[in-house]
Amino acid sequence: MSDAPTADAAGLAARRDEFLGKLGSGLLVMGIVNMTPDSFSDGGLFETAQAALEQARRHVGEGAAIVDVGAESTRPGHTPVPADVEQARLAPALRRLVEACGAPVSVDTSKASIARFAAREGAAFVNDVWGLQRDPDMAPAVAETGMGVVVMHNRDDIDPARDVVDDMRRFFDVSLDIAARAGIAGERIILDPGIGFGKTRQQNFEALAGLPALAPYGLPILVGLSRKSLLRELAPDGSTARVEPRLIATIAANLAAAARGATIFRVHDAAEHVAAFRVFDAVARA
Repeated sequence: MSDAPTADAAGLAARRDEFLGKLGSGLLVMGIVNMTPDSFSDGGLFETAQAALEQARRHVGEGAAIVDVGAESTRPGHTPVPADVEQARLAPALRRLVEACGAPVSVDTSKASIARFAAREGAAFVNDVWGLQRDPDMAPAVAETGMGVVVMHNRDDIDPARDVVDDMRRFFDVSLDIAARAGIAGERIILDPGIGFGKTRQQNFEALAGLPALAPYGLPILVGLSRKSLLRELAPDGSTARVEPRLIATIAANLAAAARGATIFRVHDAAEHVAAFRVFDAVARA
């Protein structure tokens, strides 16, 4: 028996297709809402349902096309939480976000049970940092619920000798085969190179530079590098810049990724990215 949503399946599909329909129209922002106590940048700030809702509305008001909600930190050295804890964090807020924030909602999880719960609450996408390869039930859950899915590249180990671009392609080949066998339609899949996951600092930059190698898949590319530690050395906190140095570095890195084919950007700062992307799009379309 399927756990797909029944009462609002049409609404889920409409929210999913609302976002997918915007692909190709310009660079899109995914606003981050971390309902966690230990996320690296904003842990503890949006744990309550009201704070999460206000942050989601802020992102959408600033131009975000989708909101990504997470209830388990995936930062380096994070402590995994069981599914019941993750669901308990999401439960007070998720349906309210779906109904009130004014944009499709994605849930950042690698657990099939959370994906099914999120679909029942009306979330339109699942953002899986293990690219359908950690929980064997994740691909069937995505297929059954009709959600869209972000498939991210990841590794358990970091090997400086690894050709990271080749590794991304091999990883995505496996993920897309899993998706096809589960019955996930290709038009519902987004690829993410997984910046900051299973890579050295140098490999993170090589992954960004190598984004054109993902073009043959013909799928949208999402990049999530907002405020990550690999940018710290490039934008030290002691900078005299009038804008937060790591925000400047994030925008610069995201524009570089856009020039290499990325079209969706998972960020903490929606307004600043929307403004930067408006200029990028204007130049690109001239």
